This record gives sequence, C-alpha cells and structure tokens, in this order.
Amino acid sequence: MTKYISNIGTNIITGFLGSGKSTAILELLKQKPSNERWAVLVNEFGEVGIDGGLLGSNNDSNVFIREVPGGCMCCAAGLPMQMALSMLLARAKPDRLIIEPTGLGHPFEVANTLSAEHNRELLNLQATLTLVDARKIADDRYTSHATFNEQLEIADVVVASKTDLYGPDELSNLRDYLEEKDWLQQRELIEVSHGVLSPDWLAREGRSWANKGGVEVKAPTAVEPEPTELVFPPEGFIRLSNKGEGFVSHGWIFEQSFVFDRLAVSELIHSVQAERIKALLRTDAGDIGFNYSGDSLEEIPLRPLDDNRIEVIAAENFRAAAFESQLLSAMTDK
Repeated sequence: MTKYISNIGTNIITGFLGSGKSTAILELLKQKPSNERWAVLVNEFGEVGIDGGLLGSNNDSNVFIREVPGGCMCCAAGLPMQMALSMLLARAKPDRLIIEPTGLGHPFEVANTLSAEHNRELLNLQATLTLVDARKIADDRYTSHATFNEQLEIADVVVASKTDLYGPDELSNLRDYLEEKDWLQQRELIEVSHGVLSPDWLAREGRSWANKGGVEVKAPTAVEPEPTELVFPPEGFIRLSNKGEGFVSHGWIFEQSFVFDRLAVSELIHSVQAERIKALLRTDAGDIGFNYSGDSLEEIPLRPLDDNRIEVIAAENFRAAAFESQLLSAMTDK
C-alpha cells in the first residue's frame, strides 16, 4: 500500500561550527522509536560530503540521510535545498524530518523555505533547536559573527551543549548574553552534555516565521541531475576547497585502496588548529568515522567504505598543503 505523507514533524537543528550538532543528531537517532521512519537533510560547508556517512553509522533501515554539500542549502533561492528535500521525502516518506544547516549557514533562509506555501500541508515546522557552546561567548570572533547571532535568534530552544566542559561562570555568561539580546523571553535554555538531547523536545511547538528577507520561495520545477562518477587523477586523491564567512574548508577524497594508520590520523587531528575536522577513513583498525570539534575526538565504527574522505574547517590561514603532506605520511598501504 502506498504511504501518503503530510504534516511531517520537522525540526531545524542548528548551531555554529563545533557546537556539537552531528553528535546531538546521532544521539537522537539512537533514541528514535523503532516503528518510525526519520529523514535527515544535512548541509555541509565543505565540498566532499562526510556528515551523511557519520549519521548513517547506526545502520537503521528506517533512517534516511541526504547531503547538500558546499554550503548551498542556505542560499537565498533555496533551490538546492528544495530539490534535495523533495527527493528525500519521496524516498523516505518519513514520520519526522530533521534539517541540519551548515554551522556557517543562515537558518532564516532555511526556515523561509520550509514554511513556504507549497510546503505548508506537507511539513509541520516544530521547535528549532540551536546548540551553542557557552565557552564561545567570551570570544568576539563568535559573538560578532552575524550567523552565530542569527542561529540564536531563530531558536525556540537554546541548547547549552558540552556543559561537562564548562568553567564556573560560562553558563551564566551565556544566560547574560541571551538576556541582553532579549532572546530568553520566548525561548527555553536547556543544558546538555555529551550531545544527549531528548526526543520530546522535537515535538514542541515552533514559532511562525515570517519571510525575514522578503525572498520569494518557489516550488522546485527542475529535475535533480544524477550524480557524476568520481574520477581520480593518477595520484589517487583530489582536494576540494570552499571559502566564506571568514572560514575556509579543505576536503580530500582518496581512492578506496588507501589505508591509514588509525593512531597517526588521531595524532594528526589533535595537532592542528581547526574549528572542525571530520573524516571517513579505511584504517588498519577498520573503517572509522572521525568527529573532532576542538575538544575531543570521537571515533565511530563504520560499514565498509567506498572511498576515504577527510575535511577540515579552519581559519583562512590554514596550511592545507602541509596538512596534506602529513595526511599522506599517515598512510599505511595503497
């Protein structure tokens, strides 16, 4: 029997780079009711596409992941997002939809697309959760960043993540910052550690969002192109880069035949100054997903990989060539 979908509970889970979005969504997926189908549409600032592999590590056949790489989900017209969303919903027919914009994306534009007239019967836009690391409130690079503040402004629930790592004043500094902006009047502040969100928070009512930018959002009419097969150069890997919002991303895709030393990769990730490092790698200890946000490195066992991928998001002066050389030195075999 064909399943027709409407009124899908839909949540935006947003937050700046390193706030713990991927870990939080992984924890939510672990708590998903076994009889429900969930879909996750994730946007990455980088170009190589890694989050889908990390989020799909639970091997649940009722979880459907789709990626929009390159930060384009948050563009004003929203067409890449709409096309990916249509394809995902047609395939998954989910009971719940989670949208994860890139940590450098503008969530108002995502909300505009989701609340557009052609989506109103299909999607029930519920609580938007914004994750924030309260330790960043003391850093002007964050508090002066328009995207950081827009993510807090759009929240229905502000989630203070990584509270197990806070000093004595950092949570109160976050609360003072939110009160100074008058952002606590319609929002709840919740404290979590280790990314453990409650699925009950997803069903909370979301506020109605007017089209903040006055951007007309039209239903997609184009057909999504089929993905092209990746062709590697003789050296067996490619590097793709992206730049914007004061940050740069560098991503590498290696042929499946490359195998890396797990310990050497771990040491390399810990040695670099970066906001975010994610990887899906074949290693001497098996296929592993690496998830690093500046505090700790999470290693996630994966199903067999078709290739190797690693991505770094950092300040614009990041030395990509030096990192690439060290990464090749961490290879054990080819």
